[in-house]
Amino acid sequence: MIFSWLKNRRRKKRMAAPFPQAWLRIIQRNVKQFAVLTPEQQTRVCQYVAAFVPEKYWEGCGGQEMNDEVQVTIAALVGVMTLGFEPPYFFDQVKTILVYPSGYQHEQPIGAVGNVALIDEDVDVAGEAWTNGPVILSWDIVQEESRHRYGENVVFHEFAHCLDRLDGYTDGVPPLSKDEAQVWEEVTDAEYRRLRLDSQRGRPTLINPYGATNKAEFFAVVTECFFEMPQAMQRQHPRLYDIYRRFYRQDPARWGQDNVASSREDGISGPLLA
Repeated sequence: MIFSWLKNRRRKKRMAAPFPQAWLRIIQRNVKQFAVLTPEQQTRVCQYVAAFVPEKYWEGCGGQEMNDEVQVTIAALVGVMTLGFEPPYFFDQVKTILVYPSGYQHEQPIGAVGNVALIDEDVDVAGEAWTNGPVILSWDIVQEESRHRYGENVVFHEFAHCLDRLDGYTDGVPPLSKDEAQVWEEVTDAEYRRLRLDSQRGRPTLINPYGATNKAEFFAVVTECFFEMPQAMQRQHPRLYDIYRRFYRQDPARWGQDNVASSREDGISGPLLA
């Protein structure tokens, strides 16, 4: 209990301190969502970054230099993703963030013969979120997606996996009340089957077809879509958009449109975050 109190005290102190202008310029340059947030939301993202960066152990791998730009950009994206959570959620279970300069090689099981696992050693990976371990990211992909590309975001994807497993299962169902979980599974089951069918038939989809791999990947790629292409998602997948709006306690489709309706005013409930 005393350690939790000290951590919260340090966070409040860091969040109340003046925010470095150099860090603000990094966010403005690298995080495209930041420009369409309200001033209040921008302030909250900056406060989140101020607390998040010093709490994590950051390590550059494969020759990647670890610097303010890397740390602040990643932290700001996590801050955007968790903007609706009150109190702020800092992913205490994630102690370490490893960053590679680009996509890295990773051994990935592709099947088995008897008791012998078959390994594909030539898989390029953009990011991973290990259970009870680090989040791993590729810096060039983070930069490209956070600055310019719409529809994909490896930071949103990997930290969505961290939210997914908070209830002890990586199954595409984040921490929810019983009633919310029932609605969630009803909507996502239908949308997951739709994505699988569209992918099998080669139809174009707004949601990344990688989400048809399993329910956990579906949750992660839909999270990307929710924050990257919210208006299109709301039009094409309105029920799916609505349950994600309720889970994340924010409405990205309204960003840039004088987002005056707060999640609390809308009566939106959210995840049961420990």
